[in-house]
Amino acid sequence: MNANERYELWMNSPDVDEQTKAELLAIRDDPHEIEERFYTELEFGTAGLRGILGAGDNRMNVYNVRKATEGLARYLNASVSGQPRVCIAYDSRHCSDLFAKESACVLAAHGVQVFLYSTLHSVPQLSFTILELNCDAGIVITASHNPPKYNGYKVYGPSGGQAAPDDAAAITDCIRAVEGFRTAYKPYDEAIADGSIQLIGKEVDEVYYQKTMTLLTQPELVREKGKDLKLVYTPLHGSGNVPVREILKRIGVTNVTVVKEQEAPDGDFPTVKAPNPEDPNAFTLAFRYAEAVNASVIIGTDPDSDRLGCAVKKTDGTWAVLTGNQIGAILIHSLLSSYKATGRLPENGLVVRSIVSTKLADAICARFGVELREVLTGFRFISEQIAACERTQSSTFLFGFEESYGFLAGGFARDKDAICAAMLVAEACVIYAEKGMTLFDALTEIYETYGYYREKVKSYTLEGKEGIEAIRNAMEALRLCPPETVAGTRVTKTEDFEKPEETGLPRSNVLRLTLSDGAWITVRPSGTEPKLKLYIGAHAATDEAVQRRLDELMNELDATLSVLLKH
Repeated sequence: MNANERYELWMNSPDVDEQTKAELLAIRDDPHEIEERFYTELEFGTAGLRGILGAGDNRMNVYNVRKATEGLARYLNASVSGQPRVCIAYDSRHCSDLFAKESACVLAAHGVQVFLYSTLHSVPQLSFTILELNCDAGIVITASHNPPKYNGYKVYGPSGGQAAPDDAAAITDCIRAVEGFRTAYKPYDEAIADGSIQLIGKEVDEVYYQKTMTLLTQPELVREKGKDLKLVYTPLHGSGNVPVREILKRIGVTNVTVVKEQEAPDGDFPTVKAPNPEDPNAFTLAFRYAEAVNASVIIGTDPDSDRLGCAVKKTDGTWAVLTGNQIGAILIHSLLSSYKATGRLPENGLVVRSIVSTKLADAICARFGVELREVLTGFRFISEQIAACERTQSSTFLFGFEESYGFLAGGFARDKDAICAAMLVAEACVIYAEKGMTLFDALTEIYETYGYYREKVKSYTLEGKEGIEAIRNAMEALRLCPPETVAGTRVTKTEDFEKPEETGLPRSNVLRLTLSDGAWITVRPSGTEPKLKLYIGAHAATDEAVQRRLDELMNELDATLSVLLKH
């Protein structure tokens, strides 16, 4: 069917409610909008569903959520021996609580035992709960750090990480087999009464807090000196407000000032353009609070609390908003230093990073004799390494990170964990304060020790059908004719991650160039947003030299991609 035929199917179906039909009636004379909403179905990938809220096949709505859950239920009943068990969490976005309940009702109708959080909870807590309650799958309703018009539906596997590609493909097949708008459905009150939906309370939170706190490397010092740390925290209207404050209080970091305007959950995210701790503008209000209370560090979490941003005060009194790579480097160095100082550094320690994250991590790990392993972008690949460590006992997982502000230690959760990261940042502040240093001083010391590693990222946002095609065409053109030199430097290695036999990693739509001076360039479409992403990294003896090199590389690659995206 074409877009117009799909539109008429929704308009004429007796199973579509009148409010949804009224929304669609309002666009009857807008062929472009009809095309955007109906030219395709919202794709279920390894990250689940993500899209703009609204009526239509290519939008996030109750009908698509029910359909996805119907497919998931069929998959679980066919693949799990015994009664499947699924836990569900949701964040502060519009319709998140509704989508969570609707998912629970569809699963319950299929005989699945559902564990539903009674209040909004974070991605890492959902990941943790899958393992804690021995579930076969998990669902979290979130669109992470996207603008307010988006929401999403993430599916997790029994290991606590996001569904693997083969599982996602099998779930997709089950979803595609669902016909029409009707799904199995047990009313919520009935499911609560008969126990097929059980609400998760504070008892699971307590286990999460207790286990996460064991990841502190110097708990006695933090308990004694944590009250002296002046810290400002913003949850950016999301799910981190309760757990981040609670875990900081428990470890002894009690002098925490919360940005009041961004404290309450609010799906409109009225104080920011996008609730993204990667964006320095997200800290605008926090800077005012920090100056008022003379704080030395600011932390912020996104709506589902899997990403952590951080700003630190410099020696001259100004603020530096750290990149995800810089936060990762500080945490790796702090953890490994403390483990070594306390005799807890394992001989088979492992740190994992994504292919687009800083190679400064490699240098730090080499100094401490810790293995650094590289995986594809997507935290589930880090999760797979944790599971492999547990299965083979060949390595001890210590830390994993992505440049996109995702961090995880220990492995009690299997997705990036901003709650745990907030705790570790606070501990690092306390440890360095004992040496008379701030986090900015620590970062400077790391650069002086290992050299100046810097990275830049640029995203090209192209929404809609035309945008998707432009991104696809640009990747094809770059793959057919990769540059032999960039900014006057020879390309010594071109890696096409569509060829796993060459990279040793799973197939992925990624290109990476390595230059003769060690600089690297990676281009990939985002897996969760309508974006093409350009990553560049370089290394030099001074900050000025590496910044100059990054600018040269970025200017040339930006010009190249801008041309390709217009064709």
